[in-house]
Amino acid sequence: MESQSYFKALIIILIALIGSTQAQLQLGFYAKSCPKAEKIILKYVVEHIRNAPSLAAALIRMHFHDCFVNGCDGSVLVNSTQGNQAEKDSPPNLTLRGFGFIDTIKSVVEAECPGVVSCADILALTARDSVHSIGGPYWNVPTGRRDGVISKAEEALLSLPAPFHNLTTLLTLFGNVGLDVNDLVLLSGAQTIGVSHCSSIATRLYNFTGKGDTDPTLDNEYAKNLKTFKCKNINDNTTLIEMDPGSRNTFDLGYFKQVVKRRGLFQSDAALLESSTTRAIIARQLQSTQGFFAEFAKSMEKMGRINVKTGTEGEIRKQCARVNS
Repeated sequence: MESQSYFKALIIILIALIGSTQAQLQLGFYAKSCPKAEKIILKYVVEHIRNAPSLAAALIRMHFHDCFVNGCDGSVLVNSTQGNQAEKDSPPNLTLRGFGFIDTIKSVVEAECPGVVSCADILALTARDSVHSIGGPYWNVPTGRRDGVISKAEEALLSLPAPFHNLTTLLTLFGNVGLDVNDLVLLSGAQTIGVSHCSSIATRLYNFTGKGDTDPTLDNEYAKNLKTFKCKNINDNTTLIEMDPGSRNTFDLGYFKQVVKRRGLFQSDAALLESSTTRAIIARQLQSTQGFFAEFAKSMEKMGRINVKTGTEGEIRKQCARVNS
């Protein structure tokens, strides 16, 4: 009897182990269930990003904002309902764009394989393909993510790094999702593409300590230039500013070059000069674009694994903007 019990227990453990192994992300997860999925996504991205290269920055930012709140589960794509304010309507996410792009890709993939490919995977693959298609780095995107069924605005406020955060806060928020100081610096490098709004730096330019002053960590000439030609008053909520002036659609070392000149737009950029560790990581990136791309790729793959839902967790949404009824 004892030996039978032992074997039964062993079988249960083996089944559990096999189940947990199957529930991990893997390259080519849809090879049998939807073999054309990744090619469909890539084809759509390549055809459309060439006409709107600025979308690459928007899509990688959306992926970032998704992963930091409840893991990479597509919860940032969900619309608010009468009873729930979703992540996308949280203040840090109000400037996100590209939702329609993801919805369209989802509909194309659904036409090929209904109910198979998650919105979370589509977002992760689209972010990678769009960045690579404008000449940026390529990174592996293992798939098998499931879509979350919870999306709450307040969680985005608590979890997302903000432009005004100092180094301690940034490291805490990155640490909360299993990312380290190296990942913080490398992922910040994605700001070499894209734009922001004057509202993001208004306080830094015009009222840093509440006395009508400018943040002293921002290069004086650059601050003067921004106030003269771009953000002409503290109430400007509409003017767009490049995070890496002159090459906002080129994925390169421009962001780090700006930061070391004290010309990063945000306080969170200036924060990367606060420690010898972060300064050394920046200096290492500046030695080689190829080296930066390789390290960035590792951090992106690591970020794409944050608290993923796999196996039987969550669901495969039929539409990315709403959970299945």
